[in-house]
Amino acid sequence: MPDGSEGYGACDDDMNNDLTREDIKKMQEELDYRRLELMPGLIEEVKRTRAFGDLSENFEYKAAKQAQNKNRSRIRYLEGMIKTAHVIDDRSADDEVGLFDKVEIYISEDDETEVIQVVSTVRTDPRKGLISMDSPFGKSVLGKKVGDVITVHVNDSYSYDAEIKSITKGKDDGSVPLLGY
Repeated sequence: MPDGSEGYGACDDDMNNDLTREDIKKMQEELDYRRLELMPGLIEEVKRTRAFGDLSENFEYKAAKQAQNKNRSRIRYLEGMIKTAHVIDDRSADDEVGLFDKVEIYISEDDETEVIQVVSTVRTDPRKGLISMDSPFGKSVLGKKVGDVITVHVNDSYSYDAEIKSITKGKDDGSVPLLGY
């Protein structure tokens, strides 16, 4: 595990901008699609629905404007994330939990075994077992090895222990999608 000057969490003052090269590539692809394909269609839809008459009672126009504004908001978000990105790489050893690894854990408190995958913050989906590297669990498990027992500090009054049962090394192959909005 690095000393903190590189790899995970090197930009703790603005951790949402710790992105992998694949994160940036996916964001740029979405940005290009939104600018070049989606935006022209939304502009045309606003023009088309504006012609329907009284704008105060024109649901189609309001819906078209909302879609256009939502797209513009997402474009600004993506531009900001790409502009301020700090590129991170997985620097974990072969026997340590790293970014995009699948980890089988045993939570004794619940007597349950789960498989999670540690991902960047822009690809998190806890319902699918995709856990952010910046979450309490992600921070606790990164750099650990099979057999290690970690304590996950959820907040000041609650924590729990989990044992690492297995690690399946992964890589950022682009299969984990970006978060929507």
